[in-house]
Amino acid sequence: MNEAVVWLDDGSPHSPRFNDRYRSRTGGLAQAASVFLAGCGLPQRWRDRTQFTVLETGFGLGLNFLTTWAAWEGDAQRCEHLHFVSVEAYPVAATDIVRNAQAPTPASEADAQLSARVQVLAQELARAWQDLTPGIHTLRFAQGQVQLTLAVGDVQATLKSLACVADAVYLDGFSPVLNPEMWSSTTLQDVARLCRPGTTLASYSVALSVRDDLKQFGFSVKKCPGLPPKRHRLQAVYSPP
Repeated sequence: MNEAVVWLDDGSPHSPRFNDRYRSRTGGLAQAASVFLAGCGLPQRWRDRTQFTVLETGFGLGLNFLTTWAAWEGDAQRCEHLHFVSVEAYPVAATDIVRNAQAPTPASEADAQLSARVQVLAQELARAWQDLTPGIHTLRFAQGQVQLTLAVGDVQATLKSLACVADAVYLDGFSPVLNPEMWSSTTLQDVARLCRPGTTLASYSVALSVRDDLKQFGFSVKKCPGLPPKRHRLQAVYSPP
């Protein structure tokens, strides 16, 4: 059974379960590119690497994955293999993934090119999509050079079962107020377990509890100018003592 998505009058997707929007009012593509990719130092950090692994908490409508894939595809110095590992308790329908990729008119030519490519990749993801049961699902694209590992299930139990080593972390999910389990100390500690020194982390949330827990688990954390209407976003680097 796919998770219900309600499309509001302004064209944005809304979750009845969490009573929250799936993406920034500014636009999901802008959020993915400026908050998550740029916040983790991408595409620069994957250049000339054999493999680069991104860990995400909250796959949602898949826009962070699609934008990362499009950025990787368009980078002549990209790593040989991109591994995207994401946790999702409530997978949506493929039709909602495709609809969400239909972004508003981009502000620049570069944004328009990225948006157009994301829409094409969303169709490719939709063709590989299926009714995802709880457990680990592996989808491969780009002749096997891009791998999506989608872990379907409760975030805390699922993170404990993963064995990847993340080079970058997208800390995403609905608001900490509305979805506290996604941002709990247990969840963040399990995220830290999957990191190595130098792993970068990005999030739209700068909640004090999130920042304090990340510091406790070995991250150096800073607030950066946010994507309007949010004033701040979070960047961090795993640097345990």
